[in-house]
Amino acid sequence: MDVDFHVNSNQADAVGVLLEQNSVEYKVLFDNLQDGINAQLDGQKSKRHSYTKYNTWEKIAEWTREMAKKYPNLVKRLDIGGTTEGRPMYVLQIGKSGTSRRAVFMDCGIHAREWISPAFCQWFLIEGEEEITELLNSLTFYILPVLNIDGYVWSWTEDRMWRKNRAPTVDEECIGTDLNRNFNISWCEIGSSDEPCSEIFCGSAAESEKETQNVANFIRSHMDSIKAYITIHSYSQMLLYPFSYTYDPAPNSKELDEIAKEAVHKLHSLYGTSYVYGPSAFTIYPTSGSSDDWAYAKGINYSFTFELRDKGKKGFLLPESKIKPTCQETTLAVASIAQYVISQYS
Repeated sequence: MDVDFHVNSNQADAVGVLLEQNSVEYKVLFDNLQDGINAQLDGQKSKRHSYTKYNTWEKIAEWTREMAKKYPNLVKRLDIGGTTEGRPMYVLQIGKSGTSRRAVFMDCGIHAREWISPAFCQWFLIEGEEEITELLNSLTFYILPVLNIDGYVWSWTEDRMWRKNRAPTVDEECIGTDLNRNFNISWCEIGSSDEPCSEIFCGSAAESEKETQNVANFIRSHMDSIKAYITIHSYSQMLLYPFSYTYDPAPNSKELDEIAKEAVHKLHSLYGTSYVYGPSAFTIYPTSGSSDDWAYAKGINYSFTFELRDKGKKGFLLPESKIKPTCQETTLAVASIAQYVISQYS
């Protein structure tokens, strides 16, 4: 039996998780979906990288090379390993020579369809220069512009609403693992699925996916310096912190709440955009195997997840006209978190 029903779109992912857990098949339908897709794919016609357009992976990869070439004393491009389909994962190391070894790791694009996320990681480096220049006197940033590269490419070429990576599974008809359910923290428990066809499939084992392995290995090898972890998602306008897999508070939950409160205040100050903040399990929905919980469990005490604009009117199809304001305000929030990290390790 087919049943159509509507939910508040900023709760769509939460409803999806509940349906998955109860083995209910469903499809997410957006109004005017094709119009939104066509508008975004128009950006592919340009061969030039733009900070106010959505860029293909090829443009982003070339951009990382250009950044390292243009700013050799500030930017290094690190190849941290290949994806399932063999694409190199580039982390940009941004910092001044002689800078303290304190660092912030930030990744974008863990879910393929969340295009505003990679757009922010590109914006933050150059267009956010005014806000981060002072930070670079004390911090190094490790920025992974697109974590789920294969899925991102697929979302450009085949299926705009694709979420997972593109790794084969035991079910030949079902491709992909949800990389934000694949980290080794309470793996494949609450808010995850062991069904390969599920949008929240946790993989065959913790860190079964090459993308997850590469990120985890890089962070583990830099644990002496990384003091904060920030992962950028969309959508819902939320700033989340551990835990996702349990309703128990994190040991420094009061501190995390104060940091999030100040970051959201700074974000709101630019355009009046309202964000909700709090522990993930309470604020959005419980999940297991998430990257922010894993980073926190590894000893990175300042671990945060941003869910960028909007609240669901456009959802994953956020218009390109919203890239600049979204990135500008989010830069203020990330800078606020980074400034707090500096204050704690000065």
